[in-house]
Amino acid sequence: MSRRFGLWLGVILLVMALDQLTKLWALQTFAFEGDGFPVTSFFNLVLRYNPGAAFSFLADHSGWQRWFFTALAFGVSAWLLTMIHRHQNERLQPLAFSLVVGGAIGNVIDRIAYGKVVDFLDFHVAGHHWPAFNIADSAICVGVALMLIAQFRESRDNSHKQVSS
Repeated sequence: MSRRFGLWLGVILLVMALDQLTKLWALQTFAFEGDGFPVTSFFNLVLRYNPGAAFSFLADHSGWQRWFFTALAFGVSAWLLTMIHRHQNERLQPLAFSLVVGGAIGNVIDRIAYGKVVDFLDFHVAGHHWPAFNIADSAICVGVALMLIAQFRESRDNSHKQVSS
């Protein structure tokens, strides 16, 4: 294993560790779902469980979604690990992929351990709450945003190369 690939694996492990440590903190701090406290006028810490995916997608189904999302996360993570290896000497792409893998596996750990994902970050404005989320969800979102930025940069660089040829 190359040193650069090891660096990206370290990012994955760091995301997973931060995610799991903060979720353990939430589980030990709050006694029941919905328990929490305000931090600012627009942000609460509150324990929520999500048996579905982002924004509670498929949360109201009978339980098959737990294994579907677990398998999906493993499949996407395996593919992204190959992409990390392929792009390991770059900066933005493997960072983006590593954030997504770390977040996906962080949520898979919850699905296996608890049957649902532990969420605890609750932002709200004028009485409207964004769906609660966690560090893993944040890493996935940032990772996807960085993937898009990397793709736009690559397509811009390729179009500049074609124009100057």
